[in-house]
Amino acid sequence: MLFWGMTFVWSKIALGYYEPITIIFIRLVISSAILALTVKLWGKQQKIDRADHKWFLMLALAQPFFYFLGENYGLKYVSSTVSSVIIATIPLFSPFAAFMFTREKTGIFSWLGIVVSFAGILVMILNPDLSLNAAPKGIAFLFLAVFSAVIYSAFVKKLTGKYNALTIIARQNLLGALYFLPLFLFFDFESFILVKPTQSLVLAILQLAVFGSCLAYIFFIMAVAKLGMVKANIFTNLIPVFTAVFSYFVLSEVFNIQKISGIILVVMGIVVSQSREISQLITKDRVKLKTPKPQL
Repeated sequence: MLFWGMTFVWSKIALGYYEPITIIFIRLVISSAILALTVKLWGKQQKIDRADHKWFLMLALAQPFFYFLGENYGLKYVSSTVSSVIIATIPLFSPFAAFMFTREKTGIFSWLGIVVSFAGILVMILNPDLSLNAAPKGIAFLFLAVFSAVIYSAFVKKLTGKYNALTIIARQNLLGALYFLPLFLFFDFESFILVKPTQSLVLAILQLAVFGSCLAYIFFIMAVAKLGMVKANIFTNLIPVFTAVFSYFVLSEVFNIQKISGIILVVMGIVVSQSREISQLITKDRVKLKTPKPQL
């Protein structure tokens, strides 16, 4: 979530030079090359079953294709912090998708954590007069990204039982790059060749590729495999927290009491959502400490 929070700032920098499709395509090409090399060197390559090719095609269609279209075009009209806040609404829709696709049940602590975290998000996104300081077009694109991410999580949960994170991400990003290739050649190629890359642009795209499209997705898929779809997605509420902090230092965005209050609520929601698991771990540790060792 730290890496994904930073991507909103890096994308904002890159959008000063390239169109969204160009940024996404280059990002996916670089990340696909890195992942292919990593898989080959580590010997983690797995053969995809023929029956699972359709799931990988739909996985890549949901994310990166529709997700990145929504996120990057949303960033054209909405600030990086507000964009990350809207993306953080993913957990609100995850329980419904989890039940529909995987029959995963959601406990009371998860629901309570969602409510508390979303309250923090509202504190960050709304003005004192309850008005929303964001363009409707940008919000629409960002909610396209939200729904795409929810569907993506369901597909990931289906595939994590058979394939490791590297295999899933490598195939996902390669297919995503192929999806974006025709759009890049048709819409953005002429403007792409006219741009003279600067150090800040190159650094932003490399960071998007390495941290946003490689490491963040690998960690997230590992989290979904261990925690489940709903609980893993609750942590996306941390994205606007990291984005707000990073935007303050890099983009000089205002960091006021309103944002601080929202951040505190978001973190509280994360803690509440995991409180049952934390208490169970503590109980297990206490039982282990109290259990007498067998006498020889």
